[in-house]
Amino acid sequence: MFARTERLTLRPGWIEDAPTLLTAIGHEAVVRNLSRPPWPYTLSDAEAFVGAWAGDPGPVFLIFAHDAGRCDLIGGIGIGPLGDLPHVMGYWLTPSAWGRGYATEAGRAVLDIAATLGITRVDAGHYVDNPASGAVLRRLGFVPTGTRSLIPSRGRGVAVETIDYAISLSDRQGARQLAA
Repeated sequence: MFARTERLTLRPGWIEDAPTLLTAIGHEAVVRNLSRPPWPYTLSDAEAFVGAWAGDPGPVFLIFAHDAGRCDLIGGIGIGPLGDLPHVMGYWLTPSAWGRGYATEAGRAVLDIAATLGITRVDAGHYVDNPASGAVLRRLGFVPTGTRSLIPSRGRGVAVETIDYAISLSDRQGARQLAA
């Protein structure tokens, strides 16, 4: 599965992407805000991550930015299970891509894909010390659920308090059906 937006290409990871993935995600400032990657992040971790695409990963992508004739790996985004929740969106960007609207642009594309796949609700969250991620979620239409969770962070080695959000994709599905 691939997606193309005005400035981005979203596609599965390939084993050839592992060294570039390591460079993009291999910043403590990135990994500390994610639940699954360990710190330090190694080439073996990157190879294992892209190797997982051999099966059916669902709507999970690497994010490539088209800028000045280049196509650079700048992040990752996807929707998948987390604990008891079947559809949780997570994303990350390399620090040089922060503040440029890429997470919001990629998020819109992934939520549209999720709606097309029949997913009706997506949950998300951000660690309390990462308010920038909450701003992205709100721009995408996520609303706070009024709950907080403790989500383990492998990169930090502890569970971190998380502000929980959710979005209904029912409106997106209705719009897609009318357009068809």
